[in-house]
Amino acid sequence: MNKLGRGQRDKVQQFMTVTGTSEKVAIQALKATDWHLEGAFDVFYSQPHIKSFADTRRLEELYNRYKDSHADMILADGISYLCNDLQVDPQDIVMLVVSWHMKAATMCEFSKQEFIGGLQSLGIDSLEKFRERIPFMRSELKDNQKFREIYNFAFGWAKEKGQKSLALDTAIGMWQLLFAEKQWPLVDHWCQFLQERHNKAISRDTWSQLLEFARTIDPALSNYDPEGAWPYLIDEFVDYLNENAIIQKGKSKQLKWEGTNATTQGFFLFGVTERRGKKGNVFINLLAPILSCGEVISTRITHLLHHQTRKVLLAEDLP
Repeated sequence: MNKLGRGQRDKVQQFMTVTGTSEKVAIQALKATDWHLEGAFDVFYSQPHIKSFADTRRLEELYNRYKDSHADMILADGISYLCNDLQVDPQDIVMLVVSWHMKAATMCEFSKQEFIGGLQSLGIDSLEKFRERIPFMRSELKDNQKFREIYNFAFGWAKEKGQKSLALDTAIGMWQLLFAEKQWPLVDHWCQFLQERHNKAISRDTWSQLLEFARTIDPALSNYDPEGAWPYLIDEFVDYLNENAIIQKGKSKQLKWEGTNATTQGFFLFGVTERRGKKGNVFINLLAPILSCGEVISTRITHLLHHQTRKVLLAEDLP
């Protein structure tokens, strides 16, 4: 350790803090990735021996701690309890990453197999280890490939059981969350376009292609090819931008992101972004599961809805 530079020593300490491993293992992992911290995490957690670190008996105890009293699953109340133990806000986007690791089939639910299997893959068998892994899982959102996987996972995770498409309001809430993490300046215009012109459920093809569009097409549309193989809805969106003079002569108009930073606020039990209207009023975009009936609804409201509240206050049309 004494032979290492200050920056390298700092990375070794960070690696040891997050993984709970020894100094020797930390240095080996960092050297293997040319001292790239995120790459070292990937190397460490991809090793088969990590699973052996998780004690099955302790995993069972963790599962039973959060399991619903009437069903052999962890449901919304149990997830809220878990978030409290982890000292993580249920709205934190990192909980979407947790669900991705667990390969959860449905929002606000973990089966026993999903919960225990996901924790085993992360080498977690205690709340302390779970808390230690949170920074690593948050860092995964910065990796383009992992972000793509999490983005594509979110479609199946958020849609209602038995449905092939994703309800529009749910899709809008998820896009506002995900594109706040990987900032796409056109996200607000896209959501407004859908509400004005589409008003239908979103297909998986449109969902996946939108990420490609956001990644590859300049916000000023300077490299957009009208003959490209984009879904018709994306082509109509481009027409909408031009018709409303949002894009003018290769320049984008009012393309600054106006939402909150989803690194610390996002969508799990419910997702929140906010923006200011013309008169300075703050409006909240909310996507919330109503726990009494399991339905997912979306509305723009002027008051934040607590996850145990059953009433929703509707706002007047936004400016």
